[in-house]
Amino acid sequence: MTGTPDAPRGARAVSAADSLLEKLGVRLDPELLVLALTHRSFAHEAGGIPTNERLEFLGDTVLGLVVTEHLYRAYPDLSEGDLAKMRAATVSQRALARVARTLDLGAYLLLGKGELATGGADKDSILSDTLEALFGAVYLSHGLETARGLVDRLVSATLEAAADLGAGLDWKTSLQELSALLGLGAPTYDVTGEGPDHARTFTAHAVVGGEVRGSGTGSAKKLAEQEAAAAAYATLSAARDAAAAATGTGTAGA
Repeated sequence: MTGTPDAPRGARAVSAADSLLEKLGVRLDPELLVLALTHRSFAHEAGGIPTNERLEFLGDTVLGLVVTEHLYRAYPDLSEGDLAKMRAATVSQRALARVARTLDLGAYLLLGKGELATGGADKDSILSDTLEALFGAVYLSHGLETARGLVDRLVSATLEAAADLGAGLDWKTSLQELSALLGLGAPTYDVTGEGPDHARTFTAHAVVGGEVRGSGTGSAKKLAEQEAAAAAYATLSAARDAAAAATGTGTAGA
């Protein structure tokens, strides 16, 4: 259950250990589990107790290593650039948040009252950071091989999907390549943000050849830009294919 600073920490730890750890398939010391679930908003309201940010830092590195090694071994013929795109798609904030939701991780977060009131239990940024903190906790408790097994199990579907994404591995790079192919120059992004710092929403417009070709929104500038790039890529691809069909020249791959 999502916690607040008013709830007994021991009860939350027991509750989380009974259900979340069963989903993860590992055992963790209750105090370490509580630490992995403690968002800075909760820590601040509880008088400055430790947060999960150090564990997140460690787990991010563990995740990156495991995913990078998997891609290196599984795709020996891919270039460094393609492997980097696949890794980015797999460890992105949005991808990790999707994994976290399969665990119902939001129900276990320790959040401050402000974050709870603004839907923090379902924010991509908080979910992805907490998942990384759990990876860090598992690494500390059981070492790399157990952490590797957990990462592999949780992100395997995302890794498989990344292999089939093509242009969607990195929409901004793909849009830049298509824009160059069409002689339209490099894309630029016009980004604006609104709302309070803890619940900010960004809107991005992808400008190619002096025209807005796609727009997107997200909880971070990068997410909004990727969404705008995806929309612009679809727009330019459709225009290119229509022009090719009209002239009978067929479509050119990008």
